[in-house]
Amino acid sequence: MIPTPRSTLAALSAALLLALSGCASAPAPTAEKPRLIVFFVVDGLPQRQVVDYRDQLAADGFRRFLDRGAWFSDAHYAHAVTQTAPGHATMLTGAYPHRTGIIANEWRDPASGELVYNTGDPDAVYIGHRTQRLDGTSPKRLRAETVGDVLRRLEPRSKVIAMSGKDRGAILPGGHLGTAYMYQTQTGQFASTTYYMKAHPQWVVDFHARKPADAYFRKEWRPLLEESAYARSLPDGQPWYAKLGGGKLPQTLGEGSEAPGPAFYSAVLRTPYGDELTLDFARAAIAGEQLGQDDAPDILSISLSTHDYINHGFGPESRLSHDHFLQLDRRLERFFRDLDATVGKDRYVAVLTADHGFMQAPEVSLKQGRDAGRLNGGQLVARLNAGLSERFGKGQWALGMSAQAVVLNRALIAERKVDAAALQAETRRLLLEEKSVTAAYLRDEIESNSRAGAPYFESIRRTWDPERSGDIAVVLKPYWMYSSSTSMTTHGSPHAYDTQVPILLYGPRWIRAGRVDQRVEVVDIAPTLANLLRVPAPSSAEGRPLPLPAP
Repeated sequence: MIPTPRSTLAALSAALLLALSGCASAPAPTAEKPRLIVFFVVDGLPQRQVVDYRDQLAADGFRRFLDRGAWFSDAHYAHAVTQTAPGHATMLTGAYPHRTGIIANEWRDPASGELVYNTGDPDAVYIGHRTQRLDGTSPKRLRAETVGDVLRRLEPRSKVIAMSGKDRGAILPGGHLGTAYMYQTQTGQFASTTYYMKAHPQWVVDFHARKPADAYFRKEWRPLLEESAYARSLPDGQPWYAKLGGGKLPQTLGEGSEAPGPAFYSAVLRTPYGDELTLDFARAAIAGEQLGQDDAPDILSISLSTHDYINHGFGPESRLSHDHFLQLDRRLERFFRDLDATVGKDRYVAVLTADHGFMQAPEVSLKQGRDAGRLNGGQLVARLNAGLSERFGKGQWALGMSAQAVVLNRALIAERKVDAAALQAETRRLLLEEKSVTAAYLRDEIESNSRAGAPYFESIRRTWDPERSGDIAVVLKPYWMYSSSTSMTTHGSPHAYDTQVPILLYGPRWIRAGRVDQRVEVVDIAPTLANLLRVPAPSSAEGRPLPLPAP
């Protein structure tokens, strides 16, 4: 549910106070608000990749931010479960999961044990496409408002358009009052849902009439640079790589298929052409919705999903990830050129961040002499149940893992009249015997804040929702990951490789250029954009305006 809206008078008063405050972190005074905020999310982009490959960037892609914009070298998430949905929910609400309610990509209802998807809504379906049970179709479960929600409430002429290769990547930044479009692997099209509209506008129909995804059938992904340029990344074909595309470059899309179909459309998202298709749809949205063309500011959120798929499959240290980052850089350069031409060089502000970072594969860490490995969550739950059964009697005491917390069987606890506190304490004892676990906290400790100052405790509290979270929160040691596979890698921990992401801003009329080394958090983006748009920060926001470079 959206928090109770502030009155228009209160909102205008807050905006006036922001304008008059003269605080160091406020944007430079200017006669006009930006006509358009272009909000880029590169799914799964760790900050270290932006820095490590800076010397290979084009003149006007990422370097537009690094050379002529403001960028933050020490930007982090401060919640524990660094997954796609919590990150996308945090960015434009300025709130962590304990306020947004988006504690993970999916979670188990603590009472029933049923699986819940972060943007699932049985009352809304995709337009023109099949909708499955756990598909994301609305922001119903998002408990906080976004900057776009505040903007649209105060200025109904403003538009908020969000798009992504993933449902959660579009719906959560789009907020309650925006419009979201999600890539459909059935057709290679972007579709909205009946939460937002009854039928697509004509510009969407026209975009898909050209069948743009089909243009990539039999297209090859080749390395952008010469082989020697990738000496700092891992060669193709490592044993733990996913088998997608053979785990190497070059790759040919649609190889072995007679014509484009669902397998091909799905594969598009795992190549640089997934970004290209999403950016082309963004171009169509700018033209079709006339974004940035009047004095009512608009927001365009573009979540680019490909980098996450590649990093999951091959790891951020791979040549495939390295090359994809460079490929994305060149596509951003072309997109900026088009933005300058269509919206105007001095009419928009661009912001780029990521929903989470990424860990390297445990196999890489082991070769570097670190304690590292993979923890099978199902096997962990089985060991817990075996240990709990020895003390409390045979039974499925632990139902499973949810948002990296153990969910206990409340019905069985009540039926057997077991001391719940004793069961939780024993569960923690068993967890801490696991070689992969570094910390575990009980529900009562989290909700009473009784372990304040303990390792990772604050990040756990920022992730915790009393109605949606489990019973014992678990933190794995650095370089350990949850995985039922012997290949691929992931993210999701409170460790720096997962929490540190880029925060980059460009808009010379409003934002001075420079590097800022002060630690900041992703929750700081929302109040910063609210300042630029001269509206109050979202009501649940926890951040403060970013300390932009001094004049």
